[in-house]
Amino acid sequence: MPPPAPQPGVIPLRPLDTGEVLSGAFGAFRRYWKPLIGVMAVVQGIGILLVAATLAVTFAVAYDRFSAVFDLAPGEDPRGSDVAAFFLSFVPAGVVLLITMTVGAAMFSALCPALIQEAVLGRTVTFGSLWRRSCSRLPSVLGTVLLTALSAGGPMLVLYAICIPLIVTSTDPDGSGPPVAFGLLLLGLLLSVPFSIWLMVRFSLAPAAAVCEGLGAVAALRRSSHLVRDGWWRVFGISLLGYVVAMAVGYAIQMPFGFVGMFGLFPTLPGEGDPTPELSTLVFGFVIYAAAMLLGGVISALFQFSFPQLVIALLYVDQRMRKEELASALTATAFPAPAAAP
Repeated sequence: MPPPAPQPGVIPLRPLDTGEVLSGAFGAFRRYWKPLIGVMAVVQGIGILLVAATLAVTFAVAYDRFSAVFDLAPGEDPRGSDVAAFFLSFVPAGVVLLITMTVGAAMFSALCPALIQEAVLGRTVTFGSLWRRSCSRLPSVLGTVLLTALSAGGPMLVLYAICIPLIVTSTDPDGSGPPVAFGLLLLGLLLSVPFSIWLMVRFSLAPAAAVCEGLGAVAALRRSSHLVRDGWWRVFGISLLGYVVAMAVGYAIQMPFGFVGMFGLFPTLPGEGDPTPELSTLVFGFVIYAAAMLLGGVISALFQFSFPQLVIALLYVDQRMRKEELASALTATAFPAPAAAP
């Protein structure tokens, strides 16, 4: 019977099975949750502040447009130009929201491999070191995220760009839908969705390669394609399982906060035959409910965002141990040979 593999950190230094990948992700989250959640909370806070500031500026600049659309006399309809101007005023906020979400997703994709790189060897991780490491590799990881989204979502965007105008322009006057255009759209989706999933899985290890090996965006995509080759189904299955586990645990985290919010809300609601409570009492109950749900949602989202990325980062380590004997190099790093006696 071979001796057990050394385990200086969250996983044994040998090729992993499915249970060891998931338990390693749980172990990394449990051991390093403080710096991990700290960095994620700062990133989310910055994003929320940017979006809120953009919305505040939008409301201040477009106040007259709000009045032209909503502050009307009874029976009066807003003009089409005012409605169009009203919606166009929110375009900058939408752009800021899209940019914030993209950069935040790239930051999370860089954060988890940087953490796993140290957790595999059992090293100490601080908020500052994790923040600096993630920010230094953010441009390359952002490039991998954008290129993966373009390559995987490009066929569907082209399909929608072709089919939606056909559906709109060829609609019959009686309201019946055009079967040819809808059939073309469904057929295109059936062909493009599997291709997009295949590409996303093939490039899923690119952020970890960009962080751990210091590669650029294109080189990281090539590296991920090489590592996933001959193991696509394994990477796909374990990644999907990681997302399912994250959703289940996140729901379990949010349930107690929902119960607390309901317990705070129910006493303020009027029962059958009871007098209508004061407005301040109702507002207080709804505030408690909203605060509990918001807090539970934030805590749940922190786990749901981080756990699948930890699983994917461990899959990167596992694929390298299977294909490149990375376990030997990690063992030598974790347990260096003693210096020779003089």
